[in-house]
Amino acid sequence: MSSLQELQSTGANVILHAFDWKYADIAQRAAEISELGYGSVLVSPPMKSAQDERWWQRYQPQDYRVIENALGNTIDFRNMVEALDQVGVLVYADVVFNHMANEAHLRRDLQYPRQDVMDAYQAQAAKYQDLLLFGDLSKPLFDETDFVEPFGIKDWKDKWEVQNGRITGGPKDPGLPTLRVCPNVVEQQRAYLNALKALGVKGFRIDAAKHMTLEHLKQVWTDEITRDVHIFGEIITDGGATVEEYELFLEPYLKETRLGAYDFPLFSTIFKAFSKKGSFKSLIDPFCFGQALSNGRAITFAVTHDIPNNDVFLDLVMDEESEWLAYAYILGRDGGVPLIYTDLDTSGIKGKEGKPRWKNAWKDERMAKMIAFHNLVHGEPMTVLEGNDDMLALRRGDKGILVLNKSSRAQSLSLKLAQTYVDLISGIEMSSDEEVKIPAKSAMLLVTQ
Repeated sequence: MSSLQELQSTGANVILHAFDWKYADIAQRAAEISELGYGSVLVSPPMKSAQDERWWQRYQPQDYRVIENALGNTIDFRNMVEALDQVGVLVYADVVFNHMANEAHLRRDLQYPRQDVMDAYQAQAAKYQDLLLFGDLSKPLFDETDFVEPFGIKDWKDKWEVQNGRITGGPKDPGLPTLRVCPNVVEQQRAYLNALKALGVKGFRIDAAKHMTLEHLKQVWTDEITRDVHIFGEIITDGGATVEEYELFLEPYLKETRLGAYDFPLFSTIFKAFSKKGSFKSLIDPFCFGQALSNGRAITFAVTHDIPNNDVFLDLVMDEESEWLAYAYILGRDGGVPLIYTDLDTSGIKGKEGKPRWKNAWKDERMAKMIAFHNLVHGEPMTVLEGNDDMLALRRGDKGILVLNKSSRAQSLSLKLAQTYVDLISGIEMSSDEEVKIPAKSAMLLVTQ
């Protein structure tokens, strides 16, 4: 792990996932993002993809050599990196290396980009020269020799099939053409990463990392490329150690690479802890039981872009109150880099007040206070003051105390505080001998005066 990877995975670096935001809009909000305490912003894949409003088109690459999609182009991207850099916020880019766009409805060949795009490059040579990241646009990026034989994944517990087959939308969908591990593919992907690093990108999220072989990951993510960047893979599993998906996909990735990963084991633990029969005792030290990733490699979350936007994962959307408490937990505990999801009402799911559920979550007053707490107590040792089915209290050195109550009624807790604390959320002061009253389904972020 490089120095920056270590710094970013152990520093107070809350990542804002500005899902499907236009690059220009992120640039415009740079100062606000910084003031809220975010350390970095994860942006949707910067490459050539269809000029289409549907978010999933962003995950169907046509070409890596230029940035041109519904969110902006290379110039917009460069301006965004500079705007964020001026306020000390880093840019993380989502990269899609498992497959290319499904264009079977347009053509039968596997040349990327397709011929009419290549023709446009030639017809508007000056424009595309300005958008060029690397390479030679007079030649295709990939051809049919760069892809594996086409077949759709049917058995999602068959590792070979998952890592060689196509992700499809069903039996009639030809699916996303899967790239082969070969010198040309590896060379182009490395060149793309180096070009983004040269623009100032400091982190990468590897989309669909579960579908990529370890051989592919190791050949692309070399020591040179991983130097000075923070990298994490998306390997969706339905739990931690002892769960089949974990053992098939996540465990080998963690053993064979030094890259970070989404902490799906911890998410699964949190999700169960918040259920009616669940217990907060499972949140005391989940890593000890193989139910969370190690601190330096974990990207922690309460919701990812796939959960509300893919029918397959909709049952993992937590109720609103629980999700806020889950955020208090991941921002208050010791370990992992928290990822905060926000979108532009992509899923259409509304919150209690009838407003888009995640659109303004990133700048909600509660989120701002939780991030402030995280940044204040970061690096402080964690001790458990209370852990029962409905309550959890964690002390962070002598700087702060996190208290969570998932019960539908108020609870009391004797904390024996050595000094005066104030709750960041309610503003109420508390001193040594008072019993602390925690309202139903709420969190307290106690900090020393």
